[in-house]
Amino acid sequence: MQLIAEDLVIERGGRIVIDGLSFSVSEGETLVLAGANGAGKTTLLRTIAGFIRPASGTVRLDGGDGELTITEQAHVVGHANAIKSSMTVFENAAFWAEYLGGQAASTERIERALHHFGLEDLVEFPAAYLSAGQRRRLGLARLLLAPRALWLLDEPTVSLDIASSDRLVAAVNDHTRAGGLAIVATHVPLALERARTLTIASQRMAA
Repeated sequence: MQLIAEDLVIERGGRIVIDGLSFSVSEGETLVLAGANGAGKTTLLRTIAGFIRPASGTVRLDGGDGELTITEQAHVVGHANAIKSSMTVFENAAFWAEYLGGQAASTERIERALHHFGLEDLVEFPAAYLSAGQRRRLGLARLLLAPRALWLLDEPTVSLDIASSDRLVAAVNDHTRAGGLAIVATHVPLALERARTLTIASQRMAA
């Protein structure tokens, strides 16, 4: 499986953010997006995910399920944690497991995902009572709740301490060892295996 982007031109707010970008990511590989704030890392991730239509160029997932869009084959984790404060940790996880997997996940799978991110003692806590780091870990737990070939992660370590960041890195490395693909936008050095860096340069061209 391989994600291939060819000659991408992406416009946002009346200017060209990405101009003629081509790259590929193969199974078992992590692509780290680097670059200054405002260079277009988030915009690129959202375009790959299918949330933004490029002005020109293409993004395709060769070897994936041809009946599904890239969005349907990807986990997308942005700046928001996408959790409901009135629901418990377990209820939030159960919702995402069913929503992403198309059916109710086993209790064992949910508990395994929460355990990986150190939330096993908080399963009955309403999400409203969680700290910022705990909320972030709960948002990240959905990566393990349903299998998706492509992980698109935008600044995933925000609000995480070192130990929690290590849990995330372990999850990404397990994913790529199993043949998955990951694209991670980050300003923080991470011990990601089989990783290479793509630096996004800020564009100054008027659309």
